[in-house]
Amino acid sequence: MLNDKIKDFNIILASASPRRQAFLKAMDLNFEIKLKPIEEIYPENLKKEEITDFLSKLKSEPFLETLQTNDILITSDTIVWLEGKALGKPKDEAEAFLMIKSLSNKTHQVVTSICFTHKSMQDVVNTITKVTFKALTDAEINHYISTYQPLDKAGAYGIQEWIGAIGITSIEGSYNNVVGLPTHLLYKTLNSIADRN
Repeated sequence: MLNDKIKDFNIILASASPRRQAFLKAMDLNFEIKLKPIEEIYPENLKKEEITDFLSKLKSEPFLETLQTNDILITSDTIVWLEGKALGKPKDEAEAFLMIKSLSNKTHQVVTSICFTHKSMQDVVNTITKVTFKALTDAEINHYISTYQPLDKAGAYGIQEWIGAIGITSIEGSYNNVVGLPTHLLYKTLNSIADRN
């Protein structure tokens, strides 16, 4: 399977997200985690996957000089797109409340890009999942924020947590994408890279 095809490569995941790390483990991939801080700023004219494509590539830049020939660096970015605006991670609980309130009784899009950097080549893939919330009460939103940790999540919520269980009425596309990583795209692209090398 995939692990045999990429056994000569060193997979590097540049993400502190426990959800992304858990996905790679669940896929039986051997990988190491390397983190380098970067300021996630993008041009204001970008929209949807243009934003996540840009940021996933930006996250690879601090690693470029030290990449070895057998390294495959994986960087990723996720945003929530609602009514023409990108929702990233909230700065505090007050902003988290406003974000979740804005998602209440509406359909939004979860957009993720994955950037694969290998030698002199770079592949960027992305996907979009549509998610619909029921009308959430202020009490439900406050309970979620006080009980869980929404500050490290785009759009201030985790679909796999309580708010997803009680609040999401429909989903169109990859569920894993909403959790944090479109694993089907990761698998497909790593297979493609292995076939090319």
